[in-house]
Amino acid sequence: MKITKNNYLAGFASVVIILALIRCVHPKIAEGTNQAVAEMKDESPLPTSPRRGGEVKDEKVTQVNAKEEKAKEEESLLPTSPKRGGEVKGISRFFNSDGSIVKHRILSVPRYLEAFPDSQPLQERAAAQWGVKPVNNRDDAEARKKELVYMGSSPFYHVDVLHRSVPYLVPRAAVLLNDIGRAYYDSLQIKGVPLHQFIVTSVLRTKEDVAKLRNYNRNATENSCHLYGTTFDICYNRYKTVQPPGEKRRQVQNDTLKWVLAEVLNDMRKQGRCYIKYEVKQSCFHITTR
Repeated sequence: MKITKNNYLAGFASVVIILALIRCVHPKIAEGTNQAVAEMKDESPLPTSPRRGGEVKDEKVTQVNAKEEKAKEEESLLPTSPKRGGEVKGISRFFNSDGSIVKHRILSVPRYLEAFPDSQPLQERAAAQWGVKPVNNRDDAEARKKELVYMGSSPFYHVDVLHRSVPYLVPRAAVLLNDIGRAYYDSLQIKGVPLHQFIVTSVLRTKEDVAKLRNYNRNATENSCHLYGTTFDICYNRYKTVQPPGEKRRQVQNDTLKWVLAEVLNDMRKQGRCYIKYEVKQSCFHITTR
């Protein structure tokens, strides 16, 4: 017999009616089905931890273990670790467990001439790449302020009285000098040394300045890096103490300050930010941005 749409609907309705009548006559049939479903849900596997002593821990125990592991993880992030040998050793490089600053050792560099060997020709190439067109005289320097940045004053370094240069640098070199000053302050503080400013002794030189300087300074070259506004000199045998009025501070030897400054400059050079030449006769670090 061909099953039509009407015949299918009629058969489906008949089956539904018959099942409904059976459920009304025997209601326990439905209760047994619901109970079986509930038992299947109860028997579903719980998130348990590995077996210990042949027993599987229940869900509550697993949650407790999860909380304990989270607490241990948070504890590991604290600035101190458990006591060892009667002392609390700090995880942070900069602070002890009581919040005081960790004093780092002063390492300096093994040999200044080997640590800062960048020659004049090497620095000249960098100066030509990043610098301005050589300045003729002081009037020309004043007219080039759109290309140069004034750096005659800063809280991080001291500019000496300039007789053969003017306090201007290209922005790239000015940022480098400022970063050196900030890093020097940070390094002094972390090593427990009273704050001092290093002294900048030479900055942008005009062609007239170079010509006069060459009359009595054999190290001064005609094509000086200072002509481009990319180069500055930092002396290593004089420093300016940062000391509020009335505050007494212990004396710090210039050699100690030089060691810390050498560390900072060595880091800057290794980061590829500058070329540095250790000038023995001029008692300065000759620095060119790169």
